[in-house]
Amino acid sequence: MAGGPGDEKTCATCGRRIEWRKKWERDWDEVRYCSKACRRHKVDPTDERLERSILDLLDRRAGGATICPSEAAREVGGDEWRDLMEPARRAARRLVAAGEVEITQQGSVVDPSTARGPIRVRRTR
Repeated sequence: MAGGPGDEKTCATCGRRIEWRKKWERDWDEVRYCSKACRRHKVDPTDERLERSILDLLDRRAGGATICPSEAAREVGGDEWRDLMEPARRAARRLVAAGEVEITQQGSVVDPSTARGPIRVRRTR
């Protein structure tokens, strides 16, 4: 079944929203990535470790507590954690798409596809 205007999906790599486009009309059901870069990158073992790290950190916190994606990056990357900041944000967005977590800014839930600046991650309520 082809999609139509207003249909949305989530990119399998970066977790951002993919909005339906006319050029994808015939193969909308097969669209998984928002860009060529995401299609090339795909989810690797480091990305999976970041997702697990986010969930583990949240499990160790009190209910409703938040973490910064940098905490997961530090846990996975050690001294090279700064290079993992964007991958950690992507991991958080994928977890939002899976319904596991929410991304917040200043205590309010925000759209992970459009959030800019510092974010916090918490379990879905």
